[in-house]
Amino acid sequence: MKLAIAGAGGRMGRVLTEVVHATPGCTVVGGLEPPGSVLVGTPMGKTGAVISDDVAALFKTIDGLIDFTVPAATLSLVEHSARAGIVHVIGTTGIDAAGEEKIRDAARLARIVKSGNMSLGLNILASLVRRAAAALGEEFDIEILEMHHRHKIDAPSGTALLLAKAAADGRGIDLARHSVRVRDGHMGARPVGDIGFATLRGGSVVGDHTVVFAGASERIELSHRAESRDLFAYGAVKAALWAREQKPGFYSMAGVLGLE
Repeated sequence: MKLAIAGAGGRMGRVLTEVVHATPGCTVVGGLEPPGSVLVGTPMGKTGAVISDDVAALFKTIDGLIDFTVPAATLSLVEHSARAGIVHVIGTTGIDAAGEEKIRDAARLARIVKSGNMSLGLNILASLVRRAAAALGEEFDIEILEMHHRHKIDAPSGTALLLAKAAADGRGIDLARHSVRVRDGHMGARPVGDIGFATLRGGSVVGDHTVVFAGASERIELSHRAESRDLFAYGAVKAALWAREQKPGFYSMAGVLGLE
């Protein structure tokens, strides 16, 4: 499978390049950086490919794109993916509701896999969170605690939102109407049924997430700790290979792992 890496010069882009290159059945044919980037024209490790800023030319040569960039870049690239009818694996977080709708529109022609976290283990955790939320009921309060490195630009993390959505689905509630992102000042008692978020940033933490189910006399904590960016890359490549065999549509990592 001929794959390109969006944001190829970044930390995640370099990890993806190495993982794709080492995966049987895959080859790196190019990477993308914005026009004017000093990285345009530079080699992509030992792959023999180079980083380009010519999106149209690159899309003529690829079967799929792996994209861990920023919302504006992803929303531009997804239009090219729709026209080309290729696989587009999206790990970009912080996309707003209008952007999500644009991606789903593109999925009528492209094979899109999008997730707030491509880790296989984290998506297993999300499945467990959904089941626990359904079983425990509103007498258990749900809180999502996450920590990432100091350079992360969005909060809560896409992974925290993924886990909260799993909990909300388990409870049969609308996350947007039961989401508490900020607590400050005299807020009164915690409303029953809300899902709270606590966001920490600092150091070089790849990603720590804990879902807390807090009852009257007991507490259950389900956690995942990412120790390397490699795990996101392995999941993204698995998603690309899986999506190649699917019809055009919008898919999640739960679909890739057979959890849906």
